[in-house]
Amino acid sequence: MIYITGDTHGQQNRILCIEQKSGIGAGDYLIVCGDFGYVFINDLSENNFLNDLEARPYTICFCDGNHENFPAIYLYPIEMWNGGKVHRIRKNIVHLMRGQVFDIDGKKLFTMGGAYSIDKSMRLRNISWWKEEMPTLSEYREAISNLKNNGNRVDYIITHTAPTQIVQRIVYRVDENEKKLCGFFERLMHKVQFEKWFFGHWHIDEEITDKFRAIYFDVLRL
Repeated sequence: MIYITGDTHGQQNRILCIEQKSGIGAGDYLIVCGDFGYVFINDLSENNFLNDLEARPYTICFCDGNHENFPAIYLYPIEMWNGGKVHRIRKNIVHLMRGQVFDIDGKKLFTMGGAYSIDKSMRLRNISWWKEEMPTLSEYREAISNLKNNGNRVDYIITHTAPTQIVQRIVYRVDENEKKLCGFFERLMHKVQFEKWFFGHWHIDEEITDKFRAIYFDVLRL
């Protein structure tokens, strides 16, 4: 089974809460919609916790958000996994790279991480904020190509932020620095056939429309 939740931000007790709340077990998949945060400080304590997670009987997958240590994530090897590219963090922990289509538990998922940090002025470059938070041109192109190769049809779309009109329902305006990404998602929502679109970023649990679900603390079974 596939379970999905929102921003975990490296909070170690969140995993215990997720396990208790969902009943996730052996052979299941947990997907985090960005701001995973367990590869952030990149110190011994954090790595020990990742080693503890490796003992879990389920697989943890995450698309990246904006509050991620991208250079630390990018140090992990890139592999093909279930049809798309991932960074292999541990044997059962994978970063779902941008613009990929995965076949997971009989479902087809498109993933596209990234978002803009509106709190960037309160963060330190290359310590708590990294420029890689926004997608590159090649990542946009790869996303378009991979979707086209799948007939522009998937079951679920997993992102961190959301299309322009969806963001406007939440905060009324899209930040200038995020317009390109939200505009890209806006085009995808009209071009790609999908059952449901899940996204984090806004720290709310809310059904925005029948096809768009903002997720934070909730744990949903797909």
